[in-house]
Amino acid sequence: MNLNELNAIAKKMVAPGKGLLAADESTGTIKKRFDAIGVQNTEDNRRDYREMMFRTGTAMKEHISGVILYHETIRQNAKDGTPLVKLIEAAGSVPGIKVDAGAKPLAGNPGEVITEGLDGLRERFQEYHKLGARFAKWRAVIDIGAGMPSYNCINANAHALARYAALAQENGIVPIVEPEVLMDGDHDIARCEHVTTWVLKEVFQQLFFAGVALEGMILKPNMIVPGKKCAKQNSREDVARATVKVLKDCVPSAVPGIAFLSGGQSDQEATAHLDAINKIGNLPWAVTFSYGRALQAAPQAAWSGKTENVGKGQAAFAHRALMNSLAALGKWSKTDESKAA
Repeated sequence: MNLNELNAIAKKMVAPGKGLLAADESTGTIKKRFDAIGVQNTEDNRRDYREMMFRTGTAMKEHISGVILYHETIRQNAKDGTPLVKLIEAAGSVPGIKVDAGAKPLAGNPGEVITEGLDGLRERFQEYHKLGARFAKWRAVIDIGAGMPSYNCINANAHALARYAALAQENGIVPIVEPEVLMDGDHDIARCEHVTTWVLKEVFQQLFFAGVALEGMILKPNMIVPGKKCAKQNSREDVARATVKVLKDCVPSAVPGIAFLSGGQSDQEATAHLDAINKIGNLPWAVTFSYGRALQAAPQAAWSGKTENVGKGQAAFAHRALMNSLAALGKWSKTDESKAA
């Protein structure tokens, strides 16, 4: 492990005003997105859609520091034969790869899940490094509900995240550590704060035990928000204050950056919350975005699988990338948002 190289990559991933595009939807997940816009889920359509984003020059060069790819996408070529990885690199962005095998039921804990994919991961990392990946992502899923989460669920997922992160660093790849506390329930913001604190404390303890170098990783957490079904939905300022409090309590300053997941928030909510967090300021880490839906919902709808709509799709993507870039600097405003893409 060359920690200086890992640290340089991590810093590039959270450079000022830049963030990550999560384009790592599995074939099943992207089918749901394509179904919603009436597009067939074929390999060519998946490639064309992602190529459209990777060729959006302004967005990729100025606002996107890295792209998380799926195992199909990292091997795909653009229509003209250029590897998609090369398009990303040409824009000055870092190619990354999702390596987990998804969440499966956790034995003995009904309703809870454990992320799988550790078997053979060392060899896969070696292959992904040859294909151009310089960072990776592993997502753990923690649900809040009656009697949930259990310590077993939190501990098992934290342990898996730490083993994954150690293997990534061993192979010259920066791990994105993503423990996501879901916002699906009816819990209030205080419950989210309590559970997220518990999860992050456990994750950093396991990272320490596994010998993971904090200077060579990125954290991808949820924001502290109430559940979608909670009667009280808090203000942006409440969310920002609670989020910063938890992060300062749990995340060592040695971590170069925090790249938030959007976790089911709308495009504008995810942007506004990120902006409010950065407006608090005086944070020991770079704080930016690692968004999937919150960057892609608008371009997907504008594109709708039609070649003649590629320009519209790129304009929508460029707009969302710019909005999140401003939010990562704490400079976003509703006025910027209302400007047409």
